[in-house]
Amino acid sequence: MTLQEQLDKLREASKARIPAEARAIMARSIEDLRASGIMSRIAKVGQPAPHFTLPNAGGDQVSLADLRAGGPVVLSFYRGRW
Repeated sequence: MTLQEQLDKLREASKARIPAEARAIMARSIEDLRASGIMSRIAKVGQPAPHFTLPNAGGDQVSLADLRAGGPVVLSFYRGRW
């Protein structure tokens, strides 16, 4: 199964577990973000990341430079607490 097929399957499954009202709010928020022009300001594939230091999930300060010194880095962004 391709990645697109997997994503389509997940999207369809979400329709059964996310109430219609919540899906409508989510869709409206996505459209608002797209209309804001944010897509033109996102990082492009292969674009170098700027230097930064941020807290990790444990609250410790971590710099990109320190992480890169150990090898390749994968950045994962999440909003809020799980």
